[in-house]
Parts: sequence; C-alpha cells; structure tokens
Amino acid sequence: MEWNYRSAEELATALRAGATTSVELTEQAIARIEREDALINAICVPDFDRARAAAHRADRTRDRGEDLPLLGVPVTVKESYDMAGLPTTWGMPQHANHVPAEDAVQVSRLTAAGAVVLGKTNVPLMLRDIQSFNEIYGTTNNPWDHSRTSGGSSGGSAAALAAGFGALSIGSDLAGSLRTPAHFCGIYAHKPSLGLAPTRGMVAPPAPALPLDLDLAVVGPMARTARDLTLLLDVMAGPDPLTHGLAYDLALPPARHEQPADFRVLVVEDHPLIPTGAAVRAGVHRVAAALVEAGARVEWHSPLLPDLTEAATLYQLLMLSNAATSLSVDVYEQLRARAAALSTDDRSLDAARLRGMVLSHRDWVEADNRRELHRQSWRRLFADFDVVVCPVTPTPAYPHDHRGGLEDRRIDIDGVEHPYFDQLVWAGVATMPGLPATAIPAGRSPEGLPVGVQLIGPMFEDRTPLRLAELLERVIGGFQAPPSAAGGA
Repeated sequence: MEWNYRSAEELATALRAGATTSVELTEQAIARIEREDALINAICVPDFDRARAAAHRADRTRDRGEDLPLLGVPVTVKESYDMAGLPTTWGMPQHANHVPAEDAVQVSRLTAAGAVVLGKTNVPLMLRDIQSFNEIYGTTNNPWDHSRTSGGSSGGSAAALAAGFGALSIGSDLAGSLRTPAHFCGIYAHKPSLGLAPTRGMVAPPAPALPLDLDLAVVGPMARTARDLTLLLDVMAGPDPLTHGLAYDLALPPARHEQPADFRVLVVEDHPLIPTGAAVRAGVHRVAAALVEAGARVEWHSPLLPDLTEAATLYQLLMLSNAATSLSVDVYEQLRARAAALSTDDRSLDAARLRGMVLSHRDWVEADNRRELHRQSWRRLFADFDVVVCPVTPTPAYPHDHRGGLEDRRIDIDGVEHPYFDQLVWAGVATMPGLPATAIPAGRSPEGLPVGVQLIGPMFEDRTPLRLAELLERVIGGFQAPPSAAGGA
C-alpha cells in the first residue's frame, strides 16, 4: 500500500492496528525522497540511517505494547533546528561545518513522542527571505511548479509535505515563514501564540542554544491536514523545562465552538498599504462563502479592527530592530546616518524598516508600549469575534527571483510592481501582537497554483482557529497532491 500522502493521524491509526510498520513507512518515504527530491530539493540534510534505526526501535516499542503520540510516524525538521550530529547552517557558507552536539528542545520532543526524523529541510540564508535558497544547499522548488518558489523560510518543509516526504514537519515564523510556504504549497501550518512553544536550539550558528524568550518569532507545526496540526502542536507546546517549565504547566483552553454555525468571523480582504491580488481575493471569498453557507456569522468590516497601517509600521520597527543586531559597527553607523536624513513626514514602510534597524532602546520601549495597546484592541475585537480571516500574502507563489538584495526586488501584484518586503504586512497582522494564526488551503489560482488564507485567533486560544480550520477542511476541501507523480508541474 502507498502511505506517503496519508496524514499522520491515519498513519498512527494504521500502526496501532498493525496494518503497517514504521519500517515500511520509513522505507517508502526514503524511496520517494530518493526518487523525487532531485527535482524539488526539499531535503537538504538526509538522515536515513538514523531514521531506519529509529523506525526499528519504534516497531519494537509497539511490540512491547507501548504507545506514543507519533510512534513510528516519519517526519522532517527545518534545517535551522539543532540536531546532534547533523549540520545546522542557516544557509551560511561560513558555518557549513557547524555540527551541534545536542538536539533542539523541539527535536527532543518529536523523538520523545516517537517520531522518525527523515532529515532536515532547506531554508534561505539566515532565514531572511520569502524563498528558500542558499549557497550550501541550492534552491528548493515548488512541487506545483518547479519554476516558482516554495516560500520561505520554512519552504523546504512545505515542499517536502506537498511532495509526500513525511507526514509532518516543524518550522518557524517571524515574517510568515510557516504561513507563506503553506499558502504557496497548498498545505497547512500554524503559527502559535508567542511563547507557547519553546525555541531553544532553533538558533543561528555559532550562538549557543539558550532558553530565550524571543520577540515576535515562534516555532510551529506544518502538516497536510488541520487535525495533524493539532496533533503536532500538542507535542510542541508547553514551557521550556529549563525556565518557565520549572513552575508552570500548560492548559490551553478548548476551542470556543465545535460547529461552524457558532463561529463569529470577521473577514479582512484589503490592507491599506498593499493591494490584494485577484487570485488571493478569490480564496478569501471562497472561505467566506463556505462559512456563510455553514451558518456562521460573517462580517466584512468592524470598527474594532486595530489600525492596520500603524500595526504594519510597528511590526517593521520591532522586526528590523531584531534583525539589525548582527550588523557590523560600520554598517550600523551608515544606517544611522541614512535614518537621520529621513524626513519626519516619511511614514513609508521603507522608512519604518530603516528606522527599525537603528532603533534606540528608548524608542523600542515606546514601540513595545504601542504594541501593548494593539493587543488590548485585539482583546476587544475577540470579545465580538472568534476568528479573523485574511490573506497570507497578496499573491500565490511567484517565479524564483534571486537578483540582488531583498530591498531591490519587486513583487508583481496583478501586473503592478510593489516593494518585495511590503508583502509581509499580512504576516505582521498576527505576528506583531503575538496572535495564533492557522494557514489553510483555499483553492487554486487560474494558473492552478495553491492559494491559502490565514485564520487569526485570540492569544493563547490556538485551538479556536485550529478547530475552524478543521471544519473548513470538510467544507471546502483541504490538501491535494500536486498533479504529477514527481510532485511538479
């Protein structure tokens, strides 16, 4: 039997019933990767020998009558996570030989849950792109069209899932790095509430794996079904045992509702700073129509929605202030001079990014206080609504574009070019205040490319958007395999 496109839940059920073995599942997955990945380049660091050994251990564990949430299920891991004995490079050539001695906390949780790790998936340089390519491992292609990007920075994981390379993967998200690849490749991903899943060991080399509470950035699950997202989130979530875990236990509240007719949904299709392309707009409308048909209360406007322009500006300030910490003193001083020369009336996103890279601590605290006011506004909104539906990016996956610096690239939205980085404003809607957001498939573009939307929920109520994602999967359909057996167009 062919198992490679089955969900993790189906695989776990089949394993428990004795319908297959972990060795069989792992060998099928490895054979598919060896046969198909030359065209896609999703698995940049295979770990097949250890995967085979783990599969044998999983089968022996089950033979003893023991069980675990992911026992024997083949999965992949984003390259940016430390795995003992394997390189963690973040695509940086100078760290091509960096091999950590310990697993990241999330890798440890995967293996403790019984998962079989097939290998690591490709990323962009320093995880700082909406594509996945680097000098060490090359370019990851979209399984739906090899001439297009799979997204970034978890693009290798999304492509692997779309191509049938493992049932689950773990990624990370600061600027849509879980949600954008899911949207581009037609899979599911969940950006957890900020702080819900510990990030220790998901760190750029050669920095040590410390239990830091990161700002904006999260780690999260990727899958081919909504239910599998919940299955994997339950493995990943919970405080780091070195810090908060010494005192706190996790108790996520249940979803607010169980049936679609009970959900109160706000649909936001337009952003004041960038247009929404026709294909993505159609996906948003497709989801909204399905919710209306199912009896949900759906509204398209609300005065409770926080100011999206101010939110995008805050997001750029906070995000770029983090990114600039690795800059040399000379570059930093040059940026300070450029920022000082900006007109005080310049409120463009380019200006916000430049100011963010040289943000003083005093100004960061002021921006953080403004963020807290936005969080208060979101709490008020979520007293009247349960979920907000909106785009992930303005377009489906676009052709590979590796020209120049990120600041020099453009994104084509229905024939009109816009600054490449401006498309991140939709990711920032959830990232800036730390809200959970679930990316789901929402049909395909006229060219046959996947289109997704994100479901944003109340902070630490991750089960609410995840439940709605599961309900929508039944109504509008979910993941579909790419058209060719090789996983490409």
